Amino acid sequence: MSRKQEQSIAVFGESGSGKTVLLSSFYGAAQEPGYAKDNLFHLIADEAGQGARLHRNYLGMRDSARVPMPNRFAATSYGFSLKFRTDGNARVARARPFDAMRLVWHDYPGEWFDGRPDSDIEAERRVDTFRSLLGADVALILIDGQKLLDNAGEEERYLRHVMSNFKNTLIGLRDDLLDGGKPLVEFPRIWIFALSKSDLLPDLDVFAFRDLLIEKAGPDIDELRDVLGTLVEGKEALSVGEDFTLLSSAKFGEERIELGKRVGVDLILPIAAMLPVQRHLRWADGQHLPRKVAEQLVADVKPLVGVVLGGAALLAQRLPPPFGPAVAFAIGLLSKETVDEALRLVGDRLKEANATALAKHDYLRAALTRFGMDLEKGEADRKLLRSQR
Repeated sequence: MSRKQEQSIAVFGESGSGKTVLLSSFYGAAQEPGYAKDNLFHLIADEAGQGARLHRNYLGMRDSARVPMPNRFAATSYGFSLKFRTDGNARVARARPFDAMRLVWHDYPGEWFDGRPDSDIEAERRVDTFRSLLGADVALILIDGQKLLDNAGEEERYLRHVMSNFKNTLIGLRDDLLDGGKPLVEFPRIWIFALSKSDLLPDLDVFAFRDLLIEKAGPDIDELRDVLGTLVEGKEALSVGEDFTLLSSAKFGEERIELGKRVGVDLILPIAAMLPVQRHLRWADGQHLPRKVAEQLVADVKPLVGVVLGGAALLAQRLPPPFGPAVAFAIGLLSKETVDEALRLVGDRLKEANATALAKHDYLRAALTRFGMDLEKGEADRKLLRSQR
């Protein structure tokens, strides 16, 4: 098994919705003194030039209240490696299925939602860019808080426009994405609506954000879900409009940008790394899915499960036929007992696992269990709402 686990997140949003600022705030905050000590790892850009550009954007906001210029029409993927603390405990290191993590952040150009491609070359770029997103574990669809303010009382005008543009873009790409018209097994299955610039709407918590979307654009979300469902095999394992989060890269004033007043940015790593774990296991365990879909779902999260459970529960449970529907997917992947144990790792159990990992200086496990705790805190703070399906 690879010694590095890769998790991917795709970020979609119209031009001006704040993608560049969000990414710069995410990376720049990780370069502040004390970040590695507080989080048990260093976050390093795989490409030095990208890291320098994002850090420069962050410093411009922090020190000069200068908002970075958007990357118009630039389809870019950013790779970040998480370098975990280590105490040289070779036994702990050998027991882990991996010892490093990589986050890939895919940025889909907002301008591509605004109209048809101007040339065949641009059309090919759009298809190639979207294909690069197909391996993402989670997708964020940004809803611009400024646009909601601009359309106060008539929010449906903006929201329906966003949903329609996204839906039509997917319809236009569908034939090029599907190989022989067959739905895709590997595809982002968790699509989260994220309120960007949420600092502009301080009275809106994540429940109010969800209610606003459902009230003003519920049928449009249903149509978007239907279109995404035509792209993916096993659409029962697809979540669209069931997860919501609030994001704010900073609190923006006329003369000052307060980067210490971010909202939700610190949840991006936990969302990318740990949100798929329980969701994939629940789907594979409880839905009547095509076997190859269920096996892909479990395979995607198996290394993470091995770490958060301490590495001892990764032995596959091989059962003779006939198999029960709840365990058939697990052959060669994870035992039913392991799946159940992972699904129970919440609340106090999660805190105990985190404390045990810290006591053993197993900082990789400590970081991942901390990510799980961060998701629970995000829900308690009404900044994150996770589907229970």
